[in-house]
Amino acid sequence: MQKVNKIYAVQKRQLKGVLRLINIYLSSMKNICILVPENSVMQAVADPQYLFTTVNNVLISSGKKPFFNVQLVGAKKEVKINDGQFSIRTDKLLKDIIKTDLIFIPALFGDMQTAISKNKVLLPWIIEQYKKGAEIASLCVGAFLLASTGLLNGKKCSTHWGFQNEFRQMFPDVEVVDGSIITEEDRLYSSGGANSYWSLLLHIVEKYTDRETAILVSKYFAVDIDRDSQAAFAIFTGQKNHADNDIKKAQLFIETNIAEKISVDELADMTAIGRRSFERRFKMATNNSVQQYIHRVKMEGAKRSFENSRKNINEVMFDVGYTDTKSFRTMFKKITGLTPVEYRNKYNKQSVAG
Repeated sequence: MQKVNKIYAVQKRQLKGVLRLINIYLSSMKNICILVPENSVMQAVADPQYLFTTVNNVLISSGKKPFFNVQLVGAKKEVKINDGQFSIRTDKLLKDIIKTDLIFIPALFGDMQTAISKNKVLLPWIIEQYKKGAEIASLCVGAFLLASTGLLNGKKCSTHWGFQNEFRQMFPDVEVVDGSIITEEDRLYSSGGANSYWSLLLHIVEKYTDRETAILVSKYFAVDIDRDSQAAFAIFTGQKNHADNDIKKAQLFIETNIAEKISVDELADMTAIGRRSFERRFKMATNNSVQQYIHRVKMEGAKRSFENSRKNINEVMFDVGYTDTKSFRTMFKKITGLTPVEYRNKYNKQSVAG
């Protein structure tokens, strides 16, 4: 019996030693929690999991140790996503995670107000982990859930270009950065729309590992690295979700007279509003100054022409009311992030050289 006890004691010490080594190894890894909210987009959960698992494989193949411990985390063991079309089994529950290094909040599906309401239980946990030092990254319209924590108040944020107006209305204390692919401030990251979040994922890979690894992974997934703008993908439809009928009248006039030179005074006179009051009301209703709105409407018309016609740059320029080539090119690149030639070559393969 004494011999058995000695063997047991030796095995116990060995087990403690193994557990200590495991803890040391795990403590050297970056712990990543990919949240699985109700009504999240399946691909926005799967992509970061796939990417960081691939990074580990790349590191192992180059003789290095895997660097990321990736876990799916949720309020329940099985979470319904995509309006209940699918479900995902989580690796850990919120209560099981004492501390983590990085949290990903995936894109939400459907109506944003509904999605946020369904996931209120996640908000205190996100705030708690941030206070403990975790970095938090939202993907695409996952920014709505991140903003609901209040952590983004007074800070910059990116989200899908098509949801920016709704985001501004819901979270007026957050500064939305137009056209930006990635924003980073005080351990909070956010990304632009849809596949733009791959740029954020690669940015974080490079930050935690090195440039070489990030490039290898970008090539593996065939994703451009260092893309910093979603402006070329944006479609400007104007902000008409307001109740100021005089401003809507001015917006309609701008959009139906795209080839004309329109002044602020002309619009103010047309709506019988003093110029200063008109400019103030226009900005409040549309989140754009009058001149910004006019330029964006004209550039949207130019984009459609470059996409669908064989007109050269000068013809398109005149069609949208510009007479100075330099001014047109400068404004087009400011709004889209591309020159007119670059934009046409990207979206119209049948175009002629201009």
